[in-house]
Amino acid sequence: MTQSRTHNCGELRLADAGAQVTLVGWYENIRKVSKNLGFLILRDFYGTTQVVIETEEMMAVIDVVNKESTIQVQGTVRERSSKNPGLPTGDIEVVPEHIEILGKCIYQALPFEIRQSEDADENARLKYRYLDLRNPSVKERMVMRSKIVAELRNRMNELGFLEVTTPILTCSSPEGARDYLVPSRNHPGKFYALPQAPQQFKQILMASGFDRYFQIAPCFRDEDARADRSPGEFYQLDMEMAFASQEDVFDVIEEVLPPVFEKYGIYPTATKAPFVRIPYLEAMDRYGTDKPDLRIDLVLQDATGVMADCGFAPFAGQTVKAIVVDGFAASRKVIDALCAEVEVQTAQKAYWFRLDDKGELVGGISKFLKERKDAVVAALGLKPGDFVGLAAGNLLTAQKTAGVFRKLLGAASEKHMKKECYEFCWIVDFPMYEIGEESGELEFCHNPFSMPQGGMEALKTQDPLSILAYQYDLVCNGVELSSGAVRNHDPEIMIEAFRLVGLGEEDVKAKFPAMYSAFCYGAPPHAGIAPGVDRMIMLICGEDSIREIIPFPMNKNAMDVMMGAPAAVEKKQLDDVHIAVVMPEEK
Repeated sequence: MTQSRTHNCGELRLADAGAQVTLVGWYENIRKVSKNLGFLILRDFYGTTQVVIETEEMMAVIDVVNKESTIQVQGTVRERSSKNPGLPTGDIEVVPEHIEILGKCIYQALPFEIRQSEDADENARLKYRYLDLRNPSVKERMVMRSKIVAELRNRMNELGFLEVTTPILTCSSPEGARDYLVPSRNHPGKFYALPQAPQQFKQILMASGFDRYFQIAPCFRDEDARADRSPGEFYQLDMEMAFASQEDVFDVIEEVLPPVFEKYGIYPTATKAPFVRIPYLEAMDRYGTDKPDLRIDLVLQDATGVMADCGFAPFAGQTVKAIVVDGFAASRKVIDALCAEVEVQTAQKAYWFRLDDKGELVGGISKFLKERKDAVVAALGLKPGDFVGLAAGNLLTAQKTAGVFRKLLGAASEKHMKKECYEFCWIVDFPMYEIGEESGELEFCHNPFSMPQGGMEALKTQDPLSILAYQYDLVCNGVELSSGAVRNHDPEIMIEAFRLVGLGEEDVKAKFPAMYSAFCYGAPPHAGIAPGVDRMIMLICGEDSIREIIPFPMNKNAMDVMMGAPAAVEKKQLDDVHIAVVMPEEK
């Protein structure tokens, strides 16, 4: 099917010389040599073709047309006298016999030049997203997205997973983020919610006898934007397996993802199975994060014993973590910038010193350590020329701050970070419970639907804070791609798990009525995971912002500036769903 054209703008080659063709596309630009000679670039989805204007009549047609109008060109293909080896169509040009205007661009000035759209202000790009998407490099990322999603779907089908679509309108459920609520017209005062994830539905599918489920699932969460998180909605490769263990899930992911990353990624290699398994507590202790970038070979060391009482006030009575970097000869300006960035990211100070080539402690906080130089050198295994980054605070604060410093130091040093690869790992053995920072009460640490390690006995006999769960995160190059778990399919264990956080049996039945009831009819052990599609594509394409790989993203304030959403609606629409808007009082 040619859609009113004989060829597309990326198709013609030297073998087509002499052919009569019809092309359609956007008038991108013209290099006008004289009143009867110009070189017009015609662009469509597939590429560009040069059209040579050689008559005053044809030039008169083009002179009244603004760039980015759509046109149809009928003419003859000929060999170019001045070829462009950088273009697939660079050996030919088309001499037009007829040019027809199909769709006028009424504006002489564009918000930005199409091929330079990525340099424009982000809000301008999002407002005129239809122009931004005309940029071939932006378009290619959307094409890549389509190919990757198709590849993921094909691989899941090949492994015997059945694609099942789950509801978009459902009930509100405590999933850890704010719901998007949808008022019901026929049930005054009641609301649907858009699903934060298909969690309950996929577990109910397991209880319904489905063995292997997946979908490219839309998820909706009312949360703030980040570079690796789009506000409002996102997609995940959602999957669940009946009669499955943690290792069964790992086997599937390790078979599906690395070939996709290697086939489409900007880096040539990805971790082969099996991925490294790192217990959560070990990850925090060695890397200062539960999403470590394993391309960086630096690890945290504990320096509390040798530094907490050194006389430096910020270390007094605190945990002190150190990162030793050999061969890091950065200037004071670079070091100060790294420390400042740590503070920006963590709101905590970072510190440093060096062991110079003469074996003396210099720079940073070295004056507080000189009297115990030998102990410091021995404790950290220092060699002349080593740089030491430091962070202090309570255990978690020191770990997280040092973890950020580690990542920055790794990126800034040439010898401690492998850049041209995708490094996957599993973070396992998450704590089942934690003390909430705001509530001060016992809360679920990760996922309330997870099976505690040790089952009922652990819940009955262990300190809740010591109980581990069959929960796991998938991490690639320091980005968390997914959380997953072996599910708690036993109603009695589920009731006990919730009882520890102050929720009784009736609360569980009220909050999760369908899933609880389904499990009471005999549910299989099951496990699953849901890698984020948007984050995977962001990594594969080498982009720093997730908005670059989403066709129509919201901005950082969760606004669709192209469509004007969110927006006010008419009173009648509110009346239909029994809602009155009460605006907050101005202060």
